[in-house]
Amino acid sequence: MKVLSVNVGQPTAVQVGNRTTVTGIRKHPVPGRVQVTAQGLDGDRVLNRKHHGGPDQAVYVYTREDYDHWTDTLGRTLEPGLFGENLLIGGLESAGGRVGERFRVGRVLLEVTAARIPCGTLGARMEDAGFVKRFAQARRPGFYTRVLEAGELGRGDDVTREAAPGGAPTVGEVFDLWYQAAPSRETLEHYLAYPLGIRLRREIEKLLAK
Repeated sequence: MKVLSVNVGQPTAVQVGNRTTVTGIRKHPVPGRVQVTAQGLDGDRVLNRKHHGGPDQAVYVYTREDYDHWTDTLGRTLEPGLFGENLLIGGLESAGGRVGERFRVGRVLLEVTAARIPCGTLGARMEDAGFVKRFAQARRPGFYTRVLEAGELGRGDDVTREAAPGGAPTVGEVFDLWYQAAPSRETLEHYLAYPLGIRLRREIEKLLAK
């Protein structure tokens, strides 16, 4: 597995429905080595701090295998950073990752915390309001990670995997929670035993409280 692209974004305006919003989703590849801290990549801006960014969503990872699906589906070449990912890596499909799985990239150690849930900003980025539904149906969410060890990384770096704790839910399984009418209490309690991102953990706790 290797890093195929390292991407950062600065604030730009996009049209989401009837309103204009400023977002950092428009990311572009950067050359050389990039410093990564607990808050994310140097040079990358996160605007909506309520739903994005923070230590548990510091780095968003998408994969070449997922890009290949969208290239075939959309029928065009797709540039790195299109989905707002910080790292584009090759060697796995994102839904098959697991919460708590770790990835060593250069000197950086990342830990998977949650699946990316699509919103209207992604539809605006793709210039297709219906893309949010298509993204959900494709079940290729990419995953958020926290930074356990800071450092530098860059395009071409090898990526090695460290297995998640036994029984950890897959990225695809936690993604599915958002679209299930009534996930079982047993499933929700099981997921809480793993190092979920704080936003996902709170959502599961809300479901349990009901």
